[in-house]
Amino acid sequence: HIKLYSEEGLGTTVKIFLPRSHDVADAKPVEVSAVPVGRSETILVVEDDDTVRRYVVAQLASLGYSALSASNGGEALAIVDKGTPFDLLFTDVVMPGGMNGRQLADEVARRRPGTRTLFTSGYTENAIVHHGRLDEGVTILNKPYRKGELAQKIRACLEAPGG
Repeated sequence: HIKLYSEEGLGTTVKIFLPRSHDVADAKPVEVSAVPVGRSETILVVEDDDTVRRYVVAQLASLGYSALSASNGGEALAIVDKGTPFDLLFTDVVMPGGMNGRQLADEVARRRPGTRTLFTSGYTENAIVHHGRLDEGVTILNKPYRKGELAQKIRACLEAPGG
Protein backbone atom coordinates (compact mmCIF):
# COMPACT_ATOMS: atom_id res chain seq x y z
CA HIS A 1 0.00 0.00 0.00
CA ILE A 2 0.97 3.66 -0.27
CA LYS A 3 0.84 6.40 2.36
CA LEU A 4 0.86 10.05 1.37
CA TYR A 5 1.40 12.94 3.74
CA SER A 6 1.40 16.52 2.58
CA GLU A 7 1.67 19.76 4.50
CA GLU A 8 1.41 23.16 2.86
CA GLY A 9 4.76 24.93 2.79
CA LEU A 10 6.64 21.84 3.97
CA GLY A 11 6.20 19.38 1.12
CA THR A 12 4.94 15.86 0.61
CA THR A 13 6.11 12.50 1.89
CA VAL A 14 5.32 9.32 -0.03
CA LYS A 15 5.82 5.90 1.59
CA ILE A 16 5.42 2.76 -0.51
CA PHE A 17 5.03 -0.57 1.24
CA LEU A 18 5.70 -3.67 -0.86
CA PRO A 19 5.28 -7.31 0.15
CA ARG A 20 8.40 -9.02 1.42
CA SER A 21 9.96 -11.47 -0.99
CA HIS A 22 11.39 -14.73 0.26
CA ASP A 23 13.16 -15.46 -3.04
CA VAL A 24 16.92 -15.28 -3.03
CA ALA A 25 18.39 -13.09 -5.72
CA ASP A 26 20.96 -14.62 -8.03
CA ALA A 27 24.37 -13.52 -6.85
CA LYS A 28 25.93 -12.47 -10.15
CA PRO A 29 29.09 -10.40 -10.22
CA VAL A 30 28.45 -6.84 -11.27
CA GLU A 31 30.69 -5.49 -13.98
CA VAL A 32 32.14 -2.14 -13.08
CA SER A 33 32.98 -0.13 -16.15
CA ALA A 34 35.98 2.11 -15.97
CA VAL A 35 35.29 5.81 -15.84
CA PRO A 36 36.92 7.51 -18.82
CA VAL A 37 39.59 9.98 -17.81
CA GLY A 38 41.05 13.07 -19.36
CA ARG A 39 44.23 13.31 -21.33
CA SER A 40 45.16 16.81 -20.21
CA GLU A 41 42.44 18.43 -22.33
CA THR A 42 40.98 21.75 -21.24
CA ILE A 43 37.24 22.25 -20.83
CA LEU A 44 35.58 25.69 -20.81
CA VAL A 45 32.75 25.37 -18.27
CA VAL A 46 29.97 27.96 -18.52
CA GLU A 47 27.43 27.72 -15.70
CA ASP A 48 25.60 30.54 -13.93
CA ASP A 49 25.12 28.63 -10.65
CA ASP A 50 28.33 29.06 -8.60
CA THR A 51 27.87 25.82 -6.66
CA VAL A 52 27.26 23.75 -9.79
CA ARG A 53 30.17 25.41 -11.61
CA ARG A 54 32.59 24.69 -8.73
CA TYR A 55 31.33 21.08 -8.59
CA VAL A 56 31.88 20.56 -12.32
CA VAL A 57 35.36 22.11 -12.24
CA ALA A 58 36.32 19.89 -9.28
CA GLN A 59 34.95 16.77 -10.97
CA LEU A 60 36.77 17.56 -14.21
CA ALA A 61 40.04 18.05 -12.29
CA SER A 62 39.57 14.69 -10.56
CA LEU A 63 39.08 13.12 -14.01
CA GLY A 64 42.34 14.52 -15.39
CA TYR A 65 41.06 17.59 -17.22
CA SER A 66 41.96 21.24 -16.85
CA ALA A 67 39.03 23.61 -16.58
CA LEU A 68 38.38 27.24 -17.35
CA SER A 69 35.18 28.64 -15.91
CA ALA A 70 32.75 31.43 -16.68
CA SER A 71 29.42 32.34 -15.10
CA ASN A 72 27.79 33.64 -18.28
CA GLY A 73 28.18 33.98 -22.03
CA GLY A 74 29.99 37.32 -21.83
CA GLU A 75 32.68 35.93 -19.53
CA ALA A 76 33.07 32.89 -21.77
CA LEU A 77 33.49 35.03 -24.89
CA ALA A 78 36.13 37.11 -23.11
CA ILE A 79 38.11 33.88 -22.55
CA VAL A 80 37.62 32.93 -26.20
CA ASP A 81 38.68 36.39 -27.41
CA LYS A 82 41.86 36.28 -25.28
CA GLY A 83 42.89 33.28 -27.34
CA THR A 84 43.01 30.94 -24.35
CA PRO A 85 43.09 27.40 -25.77
CA PHE A 86 40.44 24.85 -24.81
CA ASP A 87 39.23 21.58 -26.28
CA LEU A 88 35.52 21.57 -25.41
CA LEU A 89 32.82 24.08 -24.49
CA PHE A 90 30.62 22.67 -21.70
CA THR A 91 27.72 25.07 -21.25
CA ASP A 92 24.41 25.29 -19.49
CA VAL A 93 21.57 25.89 -21.93
CA VAL A 94 19.53 28.32 -19.84
CA MET A 95 21.49 31.24 -18.40
CA PRO A 96 20.60 34.79 -17.41
CA GLY A 97 22.18 37.78 -19.08
CA GLY A 98 20.65 37.74 -22.54
CA MET A 99 22.68 34.89 -24.05
CA ASN A 100 21.62 31.25 -23.67
CA GLY A 101 23.97 28.31 -24.14
CA ARG A 102 22.93 27.73 -27.75
CA GLN A 103 23.63 31.34 -28.67
CA LEU A 104 26.98 31.12 -26.88
CA ALA A 105 27.92 27.92 -28.73
CA ASP A 106 27.01 29.52 -32.06
CA GLU A 107 29.12 32.59 -31.27
CA VAL A 108 32.08 30.48 -30.12
CA ALA A 109 31.82 28.40 -33.31
CA ARG A 110 31.80 31.60 -35.36
CA ARG A 111 34.98 32.79 -33.62
CA ARG A 112 36.62 29.35 -33.41
CA PRO A 113 35.21 27.07 -36.11
CA GLY A 114 35.21 23.41 -35.21
CA THR A 115 34.82 23.95 -31.47
CA ARG A 116 33.11 20.98 -29.86
CA THR A 117 30.21 21.70 -27.49
CA LEU A 118 28.47 19.68 -24.80
CA PHE A 119 25.28 21.23 -23.43
CA THR A 120 23.83 20.62 -20.00
CA SER A 121 20.46 21.55 -18.58
CA GLY A 122 17.70 20.66 -16.20
CA TYR A 123 15.31 22.04 -18.81
CA THR A 124 15.91 23.44 -22.27
CA GLU A 125 13.44 26.25 -22.89
CA ASN A 126 13.35 25.27 -26.60
CA ALA A 127 16.90 26.52 -27.15
CA ILE A 128 18.13 23.14 -28.40
CA VAL A 129 14.99 21.01 -28.36
CA HIS A 130 12.17 21.63 -30.81
CA HIS A 131 8.95 19.63 -30.95
CA GLY A 132 10.43 17.16 -28.45
CA ARG A 133 13.50 16.45 -30.58
CA LEU A 134 17.08 17.47 -29.97
CA ASP A 135 18.53 19.73 -32.67
CA GLU A 136 20.80 17.87 -35.10
CA GLY A 137 24.43 17.65 -34.01
CA VAL A 138 23.63 18.62 -30.39
CA THR A 139 24.89 16.59 -27.45
CA ILE A 140 23.35 17.16 -24.03
CA LEU A 141 23.98 15.92 -20.51
CA ASN A 142 20.78 16.28 -18.50
CA LYS A 143 20.93 17.55 -14.93
CA PRO A 144 21.27 16.10 -12.43
CA TYR A 145 24.11 13.85 -13.50
CA ARG A 146 26.74 11.72 -11.82
CA LYS A 147 30.49 11.94 -12.19
CA GLY A 148 30.54 8.80 -14.37
CA GLU A 149 27.94 10.25 -16.73
CA LEU A 150 29.91 13.50 -16.94
CA ALA A 151 33.10 11.56 -17.68
CA GLN A 152 31.48 9.48 -20.43
CA LYS A 153 29.82 12.43 -22.20
CA ILE A 154 32.97 14.60 -22.05
CA ARG A 155 35.11 11.78 -23.44
CA ALA A 156 32.55 10.96 -26.16
CA CYS A 157 32.43 14.60 -27.28
CA LEU A 158 36.20 14.89 -27.36
CA GLU A 159 36.58 11.68 -29.36
CA ALA A 160 33.68 12.25 -31.76
CA PRO A 161 34.63 12.60 -35.42
CA GLY A 162 34.56 16.10 -36.86
CA GLY A 163 35.07 19.23 -34.84
